[in-house]
Amino acid sequence: MTIQEAQNELLENLSIFQDWTERYEYVIGLGKKLPPMQESSKSSDKLIQGCQSQVWLDAEKQNGNIIYHADSDSLITKGMIALFISTLSNQTPESILTADMSFIDQTGLKEHLAPTRANALTLMAAQMKKLALQLST
Repeated sequence: MTIQEAQNELLENLSIFQDWTERYEYVIGLGKKLPPMQESSKSSDKLIQGCQSQVWLDAEKQNGNIIYHADSDSLITKGMIALFISTLSNQTPESILTADMSFIDQTGLKEHLAPTRANALTLMAAQMKKLALQLST
């Protein structure tokens, strides 16, 4: 599945919910489905700087694709990073680097989050692209 297809599927899933409480529950559920991140990876150099909550992000290259690992001390923030992982993980570095991340605006989440949490979405996307660039060689 391409990044665009994964983004479209995610947007379609979110559109099912009429109520923002249900959408938040869906996002939190995505976070709960993330595979556990190794405690050894939860180091200060893996923290996404500028997020209100602690968000750890790591990546590795397997068979030419980037696999992301993440965790957070906040359920909603863990769900937010899971949104990105569901669309970017297991993609080539080149695909990630050229991916249009404006899909996150189409989720409507930014309008319903505190400004500091909404800013975290931008920081997460940037950090994921940065890791893809580092692993592209």
